[in-house]
Amino acid sequence: MGRAFEYRRAAKEKRWDKMSKVFPKLAKAIQMAAREGGGEPEMNSKLRAAIQNAKAENMPKDNIDNAIKRAIGKDAEAIDEVTFEGKGPHGVLVFIECATDNNNRTVANIKSYFSKAGGGFTPSGSLEFMFARKAVFEFEKAAEIDLEMLELELIDAGLEEIEEHDGQVYVTGDYTAFGSLSSALEDLDVAVNKSSLERIPTTPVSFSEDQMVEIEKMLDKIEEDDDVQAVYTNIA
Repeated sequence: MGRAFEYRRAAKEKRWDKMSKVFPKLAKAIQMAAREGGGEPEMNSKLRAAIQNAKAENMPKDNIDNAIKRAIGKDAEAIDEVTFEGKGPHGVLVFIECATDNNNRTVANIKSYFSKAGGGFTPSGSLEFMFARKAVFEFEKAAEIDLEMLELELIDAGLEEIEEHDGQVYVTGDYTAFGSLSSALEDLDVAVNKSSLERIPTTPVSFSEDQMVEIEKMLDKIEEDDDVQAVYTNIA
């Protein structure tokens, strides 16, 4: 993934730091995972990943437990996962994943962010082929970890690429291999810090600094929305 990967990583971390109300967003991810696969982390790889990510952001255990209870209890909250596809300033392509209890509100909000930036929605499904869905796992490079041996161990689990950047290791596979890679890393006692399903642009596009100012302004507004879980672009 190289330099493009480094940019995506830096941009994602920069925007994540700006996102308001991080814990509610993490709680929604936990709720959706628990609702989909049950409230037992041992039996639900997506829930384990959501809990890992919450812990990486120092989310209190009580918040995590309460999010699971809200998903599986008798008064479980109905939270739906919805996606939006659009085109922003200078033709930047944007794919947005949301978790919402009020779809009408979310649609209106996301539409307004695009409109104010001079963009708009694209037909549903029109951007799917512009992004490759990948399972990505991140962990620290411990002294005892031999990356060549780890690569061999993970190939059968669906590994596509393994990279090290600044002491952090990134394991990538197709999104369908999320469960198998997660289990394989656990069996190898690898302490994963974060894991996610990413959408990586198949044809990245470069924008000028002036263009990026306008683009980032729109992206910041989108990611500040409480219902937004993740935002992906075709920025190179």
